[in-house]
Amino acid sequence: ALELKVRQFFEDSGQVYGSPRIFKDFCQAGYKIGKNRVARIMRYAGIRVQRSYRKPRYKAYVPSRLFPNILARQFTVSEPNKAWVIDTTYIRTLQGWLYLTVVIDLYSRMVVGWAMRSNNHRDGALDALFMAIKQRRPNGRIVIHSDQGAQFGSDDWNRLCVALKLEPSMSRRGNCWDNAVVESFFSSLK
Repeated sequence: ALELKVRQFFEDSGQVYGSPRIFKDFCQAGYKIGKNRVARIMRYAGIRVQRSYRKPRYKAYVPSRLFPNILARQFTVSEPNKAWVIDTTYIRTLQGWLYLTVVIDLYSRMVVGWAMRSNNHRDGALDALFMAIKQRRPNGRIVIHSDQGAQFGSDDWNRLCVALKLEPSMSRRGNCWDNAVVESFFSSLK
């Protein structure tokens, strides 16, 4: 009788509950049963949980799949508005975490756009890029280099780069030197 009840709870869960959750189902239904007994019944009946999808692990030496690395650590630029770098950092405040996104022109090493938010959403990167475009009013091709953060790989980011005629560039995963200028700025700021 207990095995039939275990099977019922297991099927009701969509075959994803293990013995600890099925034990809780028994307790909520008013049964007096131990969690080890539930585990033993499941083992004898051959009831096993299907493992969920496992996220693939990324290797640091694999190049970016979204955008090629156009900048390639060429931090010396001969003209303004030819290459910008962008990144996000977090700063602890009394009200919680503050996420700061900055756009730096590699020619002058000046912050040309920035945005602050209470969350690390892609809108921070988009707002910082809008500010840089509005302040600098560039004409011609601009390389905008970033790391492989989620906000820089989003569809909104890609569409904005296409609309503004920007050429996105990304460093490979785990490579902090490709964005060294903005990382140095964050280090000085903090």
